[in-house]
Amino acid sequence: MTKVSDIHDLTSLRDALRIFCTARQWQPFHTPKNLSMALIKEAAEIVEHFQWATAEESHALDPEKKSAVADEIADVLMYLVQLADVLDIDPLAAAQEKIVKNAKKYPVLKPSPESRS
Repeated sequence: MTKVSDIHDLTSLRDALRIFCTARQWQPFHTPKNLSMALIKEAAEIVEHFQWATAEESHALDPEKKSAVADEIADVLMYLVQLADVLDIDPLAAAQEKIVKNAKKYPVLKPSPESRS
């Protein structure tokens, strides 16, 4: 079993998740459909922590709530890494490509002459 301290990037996280899931024989259940559904459910649990909060309140989480949100963020990250793994997608390469696409789609706006004064 991989030690938690050995997880230091997405590759080592992926490898640790593979070991964890194999030990529990969960691979047959880790289809893209199931993983994507689990991911969105966990993302919704993040939203739950901020429902009805003001913008200011959402920035000022007490330690208990911040820990609970961190748990949900971890769940989302782990499901996302597993989904990328079963689909053979490198999430960092995909993110790099998406940033390039977004830069073309949303160019930096030049300030108007009125905003310079």
